[in-house]
Amino acid sequence: MQRKLLFLLCLALIAAGGYFLFGKRSGEPSGEQGQAMVEVVVPPLDGTTKLGERAYNENCASCHGSNAAGQQGIAPPLVHKIYEPSHHADGSFFLAVKQGVRAHHWQFGNMPPVEGLTRRNVELIVAYVRLVQRANGIY
Repeated sequence: MQRKLLFLLCLALIAAGGYFLFGKRSGEPSGEQGQAMVEVVVPPLDGTTKLGERAYNENCASCHGSNAAGQQGIAPPLVHKIYEPSHHADGSFFLAVKQGVRAHHWQFGNMPPVEGLTRRNVELIVAYVRLVQRANGIY
């Protein structure tokens, strides 16, 4: 009888752990469609990062939201630990723009390539996003 109880307890713990790990995707808080997914502090911008902010707003914000905070049901926040430089290096932004991205961390669907951006545009966007990430504790 004790063996059966121990087995059921272990099974319940495994199920609870599975739900904790896989039941809700990382960083996907509930909310209304289009609502910012994270709160973002924007630090003071210099000339380069102001240009990056402008390029971001023109090419990325319609999906990834104002200040890279994401939009519930549309696209993930770039101000998130998933996009820290040690996991997604700057080159991943260049590839995402050029080739698009197959959905793998989030359940928003695939990201299409972004047409019309130059390498310099992407450099500016990356500089802006990295500055905002650092201001929000993402290194």
